[in-house]
Parts: sequence; structure tokens; C-alpha cells
Amino acid sequence: MRRCFAFAAGDFYGLRESPRSGDFLVAADAGYLLCQSLGLAPDLLIGDFDSMDAPAHCVAHIERVPVRKDDTDAMLALKAGLSRGCDEFRIYGGVGGRRMDHTIANLQGLLYLRRHKARGYLYGRDFVWTAIENEAFEITGAPPDGLLSVFALTSRAEGVTIRGASYPAEGVTLTPDFPLGVSNHVTAETARVSVERGALLVGWELPPLASG
Repeated sequence: MRRCFAFAAGDFYGLRESPRSGDFLVAADAGYLLCQSLGLAPDLLIGDFDSMDAPAHCVAHIERVPVRKDDTDAMLALKAGLSRGCDEFRIYGGVGGRRMDHTIANLQGLLYLRRHKARGYLYGRDFVWTAIENEAFEITGAPPDGLLSVFALTSRAEGVTIRGASYPAEGVTLTPDFPLGVSNHVTAETARVSVERGALLVGWELPPLASG
């Protein structure tokens, strides 16, 4: 397993885990400023540099891409991690900010990673998202009664089972046109979400980071 830490230019609420030796660090455009604030030197800075000027130093490699392109800078960062053999992605600065469209794009990017045999974790304020498809996923470390939300990412997500939550489900079908799975609560040390056919966006609350 090789981890990728990807940094984008959205809102940042603190690192949940520091990078270690062997991790691949990639900054998407102005995500480089987040790396600077954390004292991290990315292995790759990639972007069209429409939100900041490309730095002249302190980056091992800079890849400039056109402004007019199909991929967002954040998606290019994820693809860079995949090309380097990463199969676990920790994505920071990928939510909030001025652009809700980029938050949605990054949530969709979680399914892109899953379909390329990797798993992504997109961090917000004391919350994290991942995508699952035709599989089961266990949630640990949520605070007591922590929030849990599950949404369909495909036209139908069939055979959805949720255990260890206030509102359990057994073999239900979720669709994108009704948010049945929003605002559940974790009640067990380990909660479990599974889907037999289709893809789900799964998000759960995290304990607050220690201040100071």
C-alpha cells in the first residue's frame, strides 16, 4: 500500500495524520499554499496556476497544465497519485471554499478512485467522505452518536445494509433523487455499510481535533 496526500485550495480544518516516509505528496495549484502553511514540501505541484503564480523553488517537480482542460487540478493530482502506484488517498482542502462545484467534483473523484482500485478519504470539518461500490465498509473511530450519511452515487444502489446505527437498514434501495440516508447516527464501536449493486457516498463524523 502506498499513500497519497493530496492538497487542494478549499477549506482546511487540520491534518488527521501526518505524512510519513514513502508517502506521495501532491499539491493542486493553490493547494501549494496549504502545504507551505503546514511546512510540507510536495513531491509534485500540478495546476494551471490561475489562482496563484508557480513558485520558483521548494518543489521537487512542477507540472503546468492548460487552463482549458477536462480535468480539475484536484483530479489531475489524484491521477498523478494513481500513476505512482498509490492506493490510499488523503485529500485535504477539497471541500468548501468559494466553489461548491469543486466540492461536488471532489466527491465524485472518490468514486473515480474506487473504480481504479484505490480508496480516497475527503476531509472536511470533523467529517470525512469515501465511496464504496458493490462492497462492505466498516466505520471505526466515530464519536458517540456521531453523524453518518449515505447517498447513492449511481442511478440505483441496491441491497444497501446499514448496521451499528440509529436507523439500521437491511437490503434497501437508495436512489439519487431522495436523500433517505442523510443524518443517521453511529451507535456501535464499529458501524458497517454495504451495498450489493451500485455505488454509495459514505460520510461520517470524526472526533474534534485537539486545539493547540
